[in-house]
Amino acid sequence: MALKLPVYMDHAATTPCDPRVVESMLPYFTERFGNSGSRNHKFGWEAEEGVDWAREQAAKLIGASEKEVIFTSGSTESNNLAIKGAAYMYEKAPAGSKSRGHIITCIIEHKAVLDPCKRLQKEGFDVTFLEPPVDGVITAEMVKAAMRPDTILVTLMWANNEIGTINEIRQIGALCKERGVLLHTDATQWVGKMPTNVDADNIDLMSWSGHKIYGPKGVGALYVRRHRPRVRLQSLQDGGGQERGFRSGTLNVAGIVGFGMACEVAMAEMEQDAARLGKLRKRLEDALVSRIDSSAINGHREKRLPHITNISFGFVEGEGLMMAVKNIACSSGSACTSASLEPSYVLKGLGVGDELAHSSLRLSLGKWTTEEQIDYAIEEIVKAVSKLRMMSPLYDMHKEGIDLSKVEWAHH
Repeated sequence: MALKLPVYMDHAATTPCDPRVVESMLPYFTERFGNSGSRNHKFGWEAEEGVDWAREQAAKLIGASEKEVIFTSGSTESNNLAIKGAAYMYEKAPAGSKSRGHIITCIIEHKAVLDPCKRLQKEGFDVTFLEPPVDGVITAEMVKAAMRPDTILVTLMWANNEIGTINEIRQIGALCKERGVLLHTDATQWVGKMPTNVDADNIDLMSWSGHKIYGPKGVGALYVRRHRPRVRLQSLQDGGGQERGFRSGTLNVAGIVGFGMACEVAMAEMEQDAARLGKLRKRLEDALVSRIDSSAINGHREKRLPHITNISFGFVEGEGLMMAVKNIACSSGSACTSASLEPSYVLKGLGVGDELAHSSLRLSLGKWTTEEQIDYAIEEIVKAVSKLRMMSPLYDMHKEGIDLSKVEWAHH
C-alpha cells in the first residue's frame, strides 16, 4: 500500500478521534440530545446518564471517585480553575507581609500554567519559577529548597509537552502533603499514556484533556481531591451552579461522552501502546542521531514519555528545516506557541542556545504511527538536513575542525 502523505507526527499537539469515541458520541447529537440539567423528562435523564457514565470512566482511569471529576473545556480551563481557584481560596498573608501567598512553578511549564501564575503575581501573590537542569527534570529536592512558610500551591506538569521529560510528581506530592501544601499537576501529556493513581501519586488537583487521548477537542477534566485533604476552589465562572458549583454552564454532553470513552479505551490499551511507541521512537532516534552528526536529543534520556522526541540539528536554520520536511507534520515547539518565530522557550529554559533551539524538531508518535512512516521520516529528515548544511559556511568550518566558539567575527 502506498504511503499516505503527509505523515502525521504531531500527536503531542492533538490526536485523531478514535472511531469508537466517535461512535459513542453520535446518538447524543440527534437522539439523546437533551440538556443534562433537565431533570423532569426522559431527554434530560438520558443526557445525564451519559454524563454520569463518562464521569465514572474518567475517574477509573486516574484511580479517583467520580465525585472528584469536574468537566471543563480542556486543560487550559482546568489549569486556570485549579491555580487561580486554589490561590484565591487559600491565600494567606504572613504578618507584616504584602504577599497574598506563595506559589511554586517552573519556567518550562505550558503557557496555560505560566500565564495564570503571572496573572496571580500581578495580583499580589509571590511566584517562584524554578529553573530546570539541562535534563529538564524537576525533582522534589528543588521544590523543597523553594518552599516557604507561606507556600500554598505547587503547580508542575507531570510530563513536558515539548521534550517529554517526566517530573518527580509522586515524590513532590509526598513533600507537599507533609508540608500541608496543595499540589496541582498539568497531566495533559501523561494521563491516558501512563498509569495514574491520584492517591498513590499524592495529587490534589490534576488537569487533562480529551483531544490528547484520541477524544474530541473542547472537552477535558479537572480532578479535585475530596478527602485528606478536601480541596476547595473558588469558582471562576458563575451561573447555574453545574459541576458542583465549580464550573457553571450547560454541559457539552456529546463531548463529555466521547471524553469518557477515550478514557476507557486509553485505560485498556495504554500499556501495549507505550511499549510499541517506545520501540518506534528508539528506531527513529537511533537512525537520526547515528546518521546526522552534530545532532542531539533534548531532555533526559530515560525519564521521558515513550511517544515524544525532541532533536536539535546543528548548523541548520529552523524555519528552513520545517519547510524542508513539509511532508512530515511535526513541530518546532508547542502547538500553542507555534505562531511565533521565537526559538522554543522550553529548550532555552534548559540552556540550549538560540541556534540549536531554533533548529529542533519535536516528533510525537501515536497509536496509528507505523514503521513505514518512521522510516519515511528518517529518510526525509536526513535528506533535508544534509541539503541545508550544504548551504552553511559554518558547517564547512566545523568540518574543518575550526572551533566556532573561539572565532572572532568582524562587525561592520
